[in-house]
Amino acid sequence: MQKKLIYITSILLFYGCSNESTDDLTDPVPEKVSYSRDVKPITDTNCIPCHNNPPLNGAPMSLLTKLQVQDAIINRGLLDRISRPQGASGMMPNGGTRLPQSSIDIIKKWQTDNFSE
Repeated sequence: MQKKLIYITSILLFYGCSNESTDDLTDPVPEKVSYSRDVKPITDTNCIPCHNNPPLNGAPMSLLTKLQVQDAIINRGLLDRISRPQGASGMMPNGGTRLPQSSIDIIKKWQTDNFSE
């Protein structure tokens, strides 16, 4: 009886699990990324504590506006800094936890989408 129960449980687990979809593994990047809907919430949560106006904790610039974030991507290596491994020198947010890859991907897509509002 116990062997039969183990066998049935094994079959149910085998058929109940599937690896056909990875949709639940990461947050999907929107088809079209906008600053106000997608990027601003990321920067407000993760960057503004230091990149405020005036900047705090040694931050060299403010990241409060679309143009400031866009300039940081184009001229200041923002994507490189947020993409560095946890604990790497120069990783942002400074002294914090690396952004989730889905957030980084949204910011990269925003650049690819020509920095739409």
